[in-house]
Amino acid sequence: MRSILDYTPQGLRSILGQAGIAPFRADQVLRWVYARGVRDFGQMSNLPRPLRAELAAGFRTRELALDEVVASSDGTRKLALRTHDGGRIEAVLIPEGERRTVCVSSQIGCSLDCSFCATGRMGFGRNLGSGEIVDQVLAVADLLTPLDERPTHLVFMGMGEPLLNLPAVLQAIETLRDPRGFGISPRRITVSTAGVVPRMPELGRSAPVRLAVSLHATTDALRDELVPLNKRFPLARLIEACRSYPLRPRDRISFEYVLIADVNDGAADARRLVRLLHGIPSKVNLIPLNEYPGTRYRRPSDTSVELFAELLARGHLSVTVRRSRGDDILAACGQLGAKPPAPAAGAPRSSRPGR
Repeated sequence: MRSILDYTPQGLRSILGQAGIAPFRADQVLRWVYARGVRDFGQMSNLPRPLRAELAAGFRTRELALDEVVASSDGTRKLALRTHDGGRIEAVLIPEGERRTVCVSSQIGCSLDCSFCATGRMGFGRNLGSGEIVDQVLAVADLLTPLDERPTHLVFMGMGEPLLNLPAVLQAIETLRDPRGFGISPRRITVSTAGVVPRMPELGRSAPVRLAVSLHATTDALRDELVPLNKRFPLARLIEACRSYPLRPRDRISFEYVLIADVNDGAADARRLVRLLHGIPSKVNLIPLNEYPGTRYRRPSDTSVELFAELLARGHLSVTVRRSRGDDILAACGQLGAKPPAPAAGAPRSSRPGR
């Protein structure tokens, strides 16, 4: 059985048209699924009954099963989702003022094995299909009430390396930015990469989204340890790819830098980072390490973080220190896939929505 979510809006029009179904019927289905959150063809009341039966016999509207929702004290919610073949992925809803950011996964697990990241410990399962990526956003939207509270921002910073699953990521983006999908502006979509250099130009040509580069080190020796992908695409090659990346006017590349105590948080590291990024339209997001059970690394002190940020600012880099969201439920950067410690007796941490 085919999945409605595996098709872009234009693709659904085409496939239904081949069956003799008028294009406006595809648009009606899309409104039900994306605007109203209705997955049951039987409830799509403006479709003729025979068409509803035909669609129900040939298509499914759900790719993932929701196993669990865990709520953080700061309002962040982590969704544990299960694929048809039993894989487990996680997506995160991060509300902040008028923003409702969804962090989505692109793979089951991850093959990059970054030493500070819990997801790398899972190993690699498989790439997600475009419908499985889209369904993460739909699952988050199901949690938002009323229905006019829609996801506003999207970040491909969950499990996996998006550029190693680029065709599915690009197709999902096409659906999510289409007004008949979620209508999320490309300027509100960020794709993160650990540095899959050969595929960066294709992303830049294919989708006018924002690029984030997970950097984390300023020497090849250290980056080889923290981000083993660096052995294939070392810093000089990655930085050159960033310099030639097709940015739109006024856009900048975000460089993600996880600060790890006594590893990459020294003054020399900060000065090298200033030199490394000189001349690149950029901003640096400093992320104090989010610890998780079993990691050998530690978060630096607030004083170290502030000093590092100050040195970057003195070097005329735009810098922000990212405030951890959802770290108490292992939903923050680098924590997805980590096994949580057992909750205290009598203090349930998870819930299952009624729909």
